[in-house]
Amino acid sequence: MRAGARSPRLLDWKAALGIGLSLALLYFALRGVDAAAVLEQLRLADPFLFLGSIFLATAVFLVRAWRWRLLLQPIAATALRPRFAATTIGYMATNLLPARMGEFARAYALSRMQPVSMVASFGSLVVERLFDGFTVVAFLFLAMALPAFPGGGAVGGRNLEAAAAVVTVVFGSVGVVLVAMVLWPRRLVRLVESAVRLLPRPLRRPLVDVLEAFLDGLAVLRQPRLLVYSALWSAAVWLVGAAAYWLAFLAFGLPVGFTGALFLQSLIALAVALPSAPGFFGIYEAGVRVGLVEIWGVELNPALSFAIGFHIGGFIPVTAIGLYYLWRLGLSLREVERSEALVEEAVEAEHPETAG
Repeated sequence: MRAGARSPRLLDWKAALGIGLSLALLYFALRGVDAAAVLEQLRLADPFLFLGSIFLATAVFLVRAWRWRLLLQPIAATALRPRFAATTIGYMATNLLPARMGEFARAYALSRMQPVSMVASFGSLVVERLFDGFTVVAFLFLAMALPAFPGGGAVGGRNLEAAAAVVTVVFGSVGVVLVAMVLWPRRLVRLVESAVRLLPRPLRRPLVDVLEAFLDGLAVLRQPRLLVYSALWSAAVWLVGAAAYWLAFLAFGLPVGFTGALFLQSLIALAVALPSAPGFFGIYEAGVRVGLVEIWGVELNPALSFAIGFHIGGFIPVTAIGLYYLWRLGLSLREVERSEALVEEAVEAEHPETAG
């Protein structure tokens, strides 16, 4: 087996775990739902507001493509259209393929269209996830601090403030590790290699590969101007997304304002980090049930009609656009499935001193 290739058995195990968790959460989300009432709510949704929300949800990927230019700027100049094409191909892959192929597919697709290596492209996407994570947590706290947020909210008997404290500790720890990555990158690689030496190679190598690609992408954090601009564009990505949620709330007649849109989007963004089936089905609907029903007090049937309508409505355009660009590139889904192994092999080729 190639050094960078994942074991098919490992991929099957990850896919099975994601599908199992998605089915369990879908059962939780749909428990007690009146199907006829949900269908009626879908029928009564305002079509113009709903289409507006889907337009904004799709426009988010264009904003992401704009931001990607900043993350790639220390590496190479790139054009908007290839970045947008690669972005939609990546999200299409996440929607249709198991094992979260999205970032690998984006890196591979961009390397086919622009003079950027797969390693550099993938490293920039790992940094992008970091910006997204901190932005999502910031908006989550902002929403919880605003007067419109429901007081005394709890999930599963646990106070929301306690959960927020846990998130703070986690991301604070990530911040400390990030500083270490910027200051002592090679030393950190050696430390991680020593720490994971007892793991099987199919698990060990991908961990080191991702770390090395991430360190390659950290150049943007060493340039204050790019760091600030990337943070601002990250805020723009998630504000446009929140506006899409807000319009969808209006379309379905839900009594939840922009504060709720910021909160629910952030909650779901954190939830979809869990293993899931392609397209996040089950995890998304469960996140809506927790956010709108248990925390915001929205009735179950209208909340689930929103979840189903907005999820499927957002799923279709980016998947269709991604498939179109995949066809234009002359690629197949089977090639996209191989993108993870290709990226890992490229990382090992650029860092042979740590490939053993």
